[in-house]
Amino acid sequence: MANILVVDDEKSIRNTLQEVLEYEKHNVDVSADGDEGLELFGKNQYDVVLLDIKMPGLDGIEVLDRIVEEAPDIPVIMISGHGNIDTAVEAIKKGAFDFIEKPLDLNRMLITIRNALDKSHLITETKVLKRKVSKTYDMVGESPAMKKVKEMIDRVAPTDARVLITGKNGTGKELVARWLHEKSPRASQPFIEVNCAAIPSELIESELFGHEKGAFTSAHKERKGKFEQANKGTIFLDEVGDMSLPAQSKVLRVLQENKLSPVGSDKDIKVDVRIIAATNKNMKEEIKAHRFREDLYHRLSVIIINVPRLNERLEDIPLLAEHFNNEICSDYGMPKKIITGDAIKEMQKIEWTGNIREFRNVLERLIILCDKEITGKDVIAYSQPISK
Repeated sequence: MANILVVDDEKSIRNTLQEVLEYEKHNVDVSADGDEGLELFGKNQYDVVLLDIKMPGLDGIEVLDRIVEEAPDIPVIMISGHGNIDTAVEAIKKGAFDFIEKPLDLNRMLITIRNALDKSHLITETKVLKRKVSKTYDMVGESPAMKKVKEMIDRVAPTDARVLITGKNGTGKELVARWLHEKSPRASQPFIEVNCAAIPSELIESELFGHEKGAFTSAHKERKGKFEQANKGTIFLDEVGDMSLPAQSKVLRVLQENKLSPVGSDKDIKVDVRIIAATNKNMKEEIKAHRFREDLYHRLSVIIINVPRLNERLEDIPLLAEHFNNEICSDYGMPKKIITGDAIKEMQKIEWTGNIREFRNVLERLIILCDKEITGKDVIAYSQPISK
């Protein structure tokens, strides 16, 4: 089911298309002229536009230019009368998906709409996949706190020094780790991430160091651990404060000797790995409570980079809003939203306990629920997922 806008000055054609498309389970809006069509396009989200070329007032080519400028990924199918074929071909050059001649062949129309939807979905999926596989990760912010983090990355990245990244949940610790890798001589080698909090304590050693076949009940075949997978590259130990004490001992040995032993094996495997760790915990308190080894902490924390909370860098909110506005609207294949100045001010008043992660989620909610413009009132209404 798609949202379709039909713009045609002939009432009979509008009615016929609306009836046929609604029978096919699509949502259809109709307009009798270009001005009204553009008004509807600005207020609503459409998957396909059917646009007549010859209309009073704004003609189809002028409307097409405006749509392509505002939302280039939305397919526009031109409807051309007899004698307008040259104009229809010109419309294709300007960005229209296809054109259909009058009198309309409804079967061809339905096939063309289906093809346009398939292309639109493919464009959206491709953009999402490109961003997922891209090795470029934007670090947005020009506040003094963020400039300090960027300067630290530039100084430390070219070395093999171990780095401990500290900061609250959602501040972007993984992003810092990725930049340290991307700007290092190891950038062409693997970047292996391990979430120590997400792996059961009884499996963490196998996950990190691998195991031999038959080492334990479910070890049906030999498996390489994360350290071996990261050889010549970087391993990122996220939430390292949640690692079990036995695993900590083995990690310490890797740091000291640059070699490891898989679970169930008596052989040593040499590895060349840069270790970057991150935690949201107070490691001094963890050491006092005997939950984390002090010697391992000192091995990991050659360099400490603290990532500031969002509320410590409120001046970055306009840049972050613009960045996520572009990213989210591109993923959804929709025109970029206008974020008003009062909306930014309301965002700067919020206590962002979830930091950048929470901020992005709220902005995505606003983009989905708001029309063309996001205002301060919208931020107040939608910044909390549950109404009070």
